[in-house]
Amino acid sequence: MGIQRMRWLTVLLAVALVLGLLAGCAPKKPAEPAKPAEPQQPAQPQQPQGLSGSIQIAGSTSVQPLSEELAKAFMTKNPGVTINVAGGGSGAGIKAAQNGTADIGASSRALKPEEKGTVVEHQIAIDGIAVVVHPSNKVDGLTLAQVKDIFTGKITNWKQVGGKDAPITVFRREDGSGTLGAFTELVLGEGAKITDKALQQNSNGAMRTAVAGDPNAIGFLSFGYLNNEVKAVKIEGVEANVDNVKAGKYKLSRPFLYLTQKQPEGVVKAYIDFVLSPEGQQIVGKEYITVK
Repeated sequence: MGIQRMRWLTVLLAVALVLGLLAGCAPKKPAEPAKPAEPQQPAQPQQPQGLSGSIQIAGSTSVQPLSEELAKAFMTKNPGVTINVAGGGSGAGIKAAQNGTADIGASSRALKPEEKGTVVEHQIAIDGIAVVVHPSNKVDGLTLAQVKDIFTGKITNWKQVGGKDAPITVFRREDGSGTLGAFTELVLGEGAKITDKALQQNSNGAMRTAVAGDPNAIGFLSFGYLNNEVKAVKIEGVEANVDNVKAGKYKLSRPFLYLTQKQPEGVVKAYIDFVLSPEGQQIVGKEYITVK
């Protein structure tokens, strides 16, 4: 039996050896060719995020500085938006909104009856108009009738309204000024005109400088330009301040309006929404009276 087992083992080893040799001689399966690399697609340019577009604002020179500040803040938040702000006066702003030559027309006076309904109104701020004199002037208050008589030339000396014996130097704004338009409407009324002897100033800043430099002067300017260089007189016993304007006690105030040809859409709507938002009204409140 031992010899027999040895023979079987020998046969098995021989068979295994033959099979191994045959396997080594068998042709190898050729390797698959490498797949060519897919061509890379060119990088797509990144699309600008957020809003994009342009807005043209034109009109009141009184509203213009506020519009510039609001536009700057909005463009900082929305780099894809360009806002151009131009002056031209309230009348020009109303017409620009009516005929669509500007996306937004700016007015620093209320619309006249014949202008109502021709545009969509968006009130963005309230501006008080102060009647100002030199700080040394002892006159602290005037009635509306007295202010009218001074600016139309009926009253010409400060002693006529409780002041010193000195001629009154009247300063006015230029034609087309929204501040002049509001002052004329609120104080002078229809048909009255400012005396021809009034000296013209072409901005609120120039008006303040002129009154501050003349002890006998009187003028009018926006609340936003009041400082200790001039003195705002009381009107009908009411001080010229924000609280009194909001309470309806101080009568010399006017709206700051944005006007659009139709209900705003897209980037124009987004801008006006920003102006009326808490962030926008915070900018308004730095120099003017907020509406929100």
